[in-house]
Amino acid sequence: MNYHRYYPLDMVNGPGTRCTLFVAGCEHRCRGCYNQSTWRLDSGHLFTPQLEDLIIHDLNDHRIPRQGLSLSGGDPLHPANLSAVLQLARRVRTECSQKDIWLWTGYCFANLTPAQRQVIDLINVLVDGPFIEPLKDLSLAWRGSTNQRIYTLR
Repeated sequence: MNYHRYYPLDMVNGPGTRCTLFVAGCEHRCRGCYNQSTWRLDSGHLFTPQLEDLIIHDLNDHRIPRQGLSLSGGDPLHPANLSAVLQLARRVRTECSQKDIWLWTGYCFANLTPAQRQVIDLINVLVDGPFIEPLKDLSLAWRGSTNQRIYTLR
C-alpha cells in the first residue's frame, strides 16, 4: 500500500485530536474530489512497518492525548489497500484499545465485499459513498455531499 500523508496531529478529520492517514488508490474518481492526487495506487510513498509502528506510538503517546485514528485517501477500502489497512486496524484494536477508528470510503456500506467488511468489523465510524458534486454541502459535518452517510458501528 502507498500513502500520501500522515498527520500525527489532526483536528479536522473526525472528532478530537487524531492521527490521520491518507492512503493512495481510489477507483471512484469523483468529479470535484479535493484529493485527486491520491487516486493512483502507485502515487505517494510506500507504507512501511516503521510508519505503522509510528502511528501506534503516536496513538499511545500520552503527552498529546488523541481520540483515535482517521483513515481516508484515496480509499482505504480499495482492494489493493485492504491487507495493510486490516493489519493496521487490528493493531489499533489490540494495542490502542481505547482509541476509535474512523474510515472514509467511496464504496457504499450495503455493497461492501466480505474482505472490506473485515475492516469494517474493526472500526467505530464509517463515512460511506462517493462524493457527488451536485450534492455538495459545506455545512455537513465529516462529509462533503448529502448522499454520504455516517454509520456508528461500535
